[in-house]
Amino acid sequence: KSVVKTVIVLMMVPLSLIGSVWLMALLGYNLSIAVGVGFIALAGVAAAMGVIMLLYLDLAYDQRRREGRLRTFDDLKAAVMHGAVKRVRPMTMAVGTTFMGLLPIMWAGAHEAGADVMKRIAAPMVGGILSAFVLGLPTSPVIYTIWKWRFEMQEGRAAWIAKP
Repeated sequence: KSVVKTVIVLMMVPLSLIGSVWLMALLGYNLSIAVGVGFIALAGVAAAMGVIMLLYLDLAYDQRRREGRLRTFDDLKAAVMHGAVKRVRPMTMAVGTTFMGLLPIMWAGAHEAGADVMKRIAAPMVGGILSAFVLGLPTSPVIYTIWKWRFEMQEGRAAWIAKP
């Protein structure tokens, strides 16, 4: 029910496409149906990573707000940092398991049945998930913090903030 939250979640998709395109260029793969399937699968995984990140940020924000410990920008930064740090290990595990599943496919020999197609499906996912992790993990909390501070806390839209 929030355009800003939707944008934060969907921001992970272009960030993942950066690594995906780089790896495709590095491997010399052309655009094909298999590569397109890899991009579609990557978009789903990247959006899911964005949803989980936003969920943890919202939970940390709401918890601090309920406890009455959310009055200054430093309080907001601490809440967002708490939510983002809780997400580092699960995201690292998700990236690691994805790599463990897809890297053997990318290293498969060309003589195996379907290896060429599977490599082209796996390559965008490997590059994209890596860039979504490296670029999205620090970017999402920053944008979330700016949004909450500028449009909720600073302008006084949240009735729970006491005005000095």
